[in-house]
Amino acid sequence: MKKRNCRTCAQYRNCEDSFASWIFFIIGLIATFAIRAVAVLIHMNPLYAKAAWYVGVGGFTLFFVYKFKVNIARSKTISERNLVERMDRGEGLTREDSEVIRSILCALGSKKEMVNYVFIFGLSAITILFALYMDFFR
Repeated sequence: MKKRNCRTCAQYRNCEDSFASWIFFIIGLIATFAIRAVAVLIHMNPLYAKAAWYVGVGGFTLFFVYKFKVNIARSKTISERNLVERMDRGEGLTREDSEVIRSILCALGSKKEMVNYVFIFGLSAITILFALYMDFFR
């Protein structure tokens, strides 16, 4: 697992995300937008809607493969270091163990993740309202 520059969870802004994580974040945002654009584009041009669907599904595939690999790496690190078992037994953690746990907690509190969720929820709400309007009130 790549070491992150996090000193404490309270200083999560000091975490340095990799270039790849930013690329996949952007891919996820584009996919989110594209898949929601289908509801709009279908009323304008079905070909554009189909293209947006492919971009969205393809982007989500790439994004979630990346997220899956990140989660597997975290799980592997936790398992290899027996962190859960050692914490259950009340064993002390080494400095390196603490750094690993801080890194994982830091990633869980990422602003990037929150932006992603807000973007998904916001666009979903707008898309549902638009689709309802186009399907039932137009």
